[in-house]
Amino acid sequence: MTKPIPEVTPNTWSFLRDPMIKPTGFREYDARWKYPEEINLPGMTALGLGLGTQMHKRGIEPVIAVGNDYRDYSLAIKNALILGLMQAGIQVKDIGPALSPMAYFAQFHLDVPAVAMVTASHNPNGWTGVKMGFERPLTHGPDEMSELRDIVLNGEGVPHEGGSYEFVEGVKEAYIDDLVGDFKMSRPLKVVCATGNGTASTFAPEIFERMGVEVVPSHNRLDYTFPNYNPNPEAMEMLHDMADTVKSSGADLALGFDGDGDRCGVVDDEGEEIFADKVGVIMARDLAKLYPNATFVADVKSTGLFASDPELQAHGVKADYWKTGHSHMKRRVKEIDALAGFEKSGHYFLAEPIGRGYDCGMRVAVEICKLMDRNPDKSMSDLRKALPKTWSTPTMSPYAADTEKYDILKRLVDKLVAKADAREAFAGRAIKEVVTVNGARVILDNGSWGLVRASSNTPNLVVVCESSDSEDEMRAIFADIDAVIRTEPDVGDYDQTI
Repeated sequence: MTKPIPEVTPNTWSFLRDPMIKPTGFREYDARWKYPEEINLPGMTALGLGLGTQMHKRGIEPVIAVGNDYRDYSLAIKNALILGLMQAGIQVKDIGPALSPMAYFAQFHLDVPAVAMVTASHNPNGWTGVKMGFERPLTHGPDEMSELRDIVLNGEGVPHEGGSYEFVEGVKEAYIDDLVGDFKMSRPLKVVCATGNGTASTFAPEIFERMGVEVVPSHNRLDYTFPNYNPNPEAMEMLHDMADTVKSSGADLALGFDGDGDRCGVVDDEGEEIFADKVGVIMARDLAKLYPNATFVADVKSTGLFASDPELQAHGVKADYWKTGHSHMKRRVKEIDALAGFEKSGHYFLAEPIGRGYDCGMRVAVEICKLMDRNPDKSMSDLRKALPKTWSTPTMSPYAADTEKYDILKRLVDKLVAKADAREAFAGRAIKEVVTVNGARVILDNGSWGLVRASSNTPNLVVVCESSDSEDEMRAIFADIDAVIRTEPDVGDYDQTI
């Protein structure tokens, strides 16, 4: 295999012949590049050859399910990836256009060990990437990604006999059957179904209607130009649009999905956006009644309520805070046999007997409808208001170059730990501890906290703050975190702020 080169000028002979892969596209738990600026089609074929070589190297049965999201260039990229996989001697089961969780489901449905899903997830058009895994329901983590990067970038892909291709029909229908089964709502429920014209547009309305839910459409026509906004239920633009539709339609709630359907966002009947970690607490409260003494995993960006909520404590719930990232969270849920994992970005990991352990926005939607069915006298706003009050920022992302962000973060962590060691006040309070499992989560003596970490899939840092006391304290925590961040001159502007 030829070593890929990091840069080739588009519209040249070399661009059509030589594999080009920018090394920074190999991230902690998936791979993402701008296309065609950072990877070309021969580069994607080299990735497929490398992935197939990694399967042989690890003794994985050489069979893989492959899908693609609904972007105009994803099919060409998937075909280039498949070419490399077949060159490596892998039997490819092509499931066609899909959601990422449908591709994960295909591993179980087709009883194959590996998956590769071509998707840019919630990134805007112009991005592409691959989510992949060998041990269902897990996907590649840092070790697997590092090994794959070295195989590909060092030209260590090895051609192998036995490659084949098969297009598999019926996986979408089987996936929806698996999600819904014979469940039907016993109470009326009117839901705004927001898909931002993304891949979920061909799944979510059908799933709701099959359960007997009244659907209020919101951008449910497939359109890979994303004419309204980029489908990302963590972005305020999409959440505000969902809230406006709830208010104008009188819906009971809105459920919104990202570009590849592995995340779900929620707006209640009063038009209030409920951040995913708070939705997680609502779901955990409901599930704790059915499964007392359960363990729930939450990522470090999430609310402290998983550990402090009296109702969860009353049902013997154990909270485990872990690294942000869908691969880290899936692995942790499986390792400690948790019932579910909740990530502030909107990834939910519902394990047996509810789900299969992978992140699936459609599964979350089904389970929220079931939760509402189990609470026929409650609205979503009632469930939100029943939680202990906290004040939280959105997830904010100041720019930091991929090549610099981890070094910047290390210095920021050291500075924040030094503040704690020196017993400096933070937002006017004492620092109880600084958790450094994933960046730095500065926890104050009243349980309020602020977090800075590095984004695993974009050139950014990530900042989140929560106060158990007041909005003023939340803003003070952000101000003190930001003051430390601003000591690093290479950190740029925020994508949004409070």
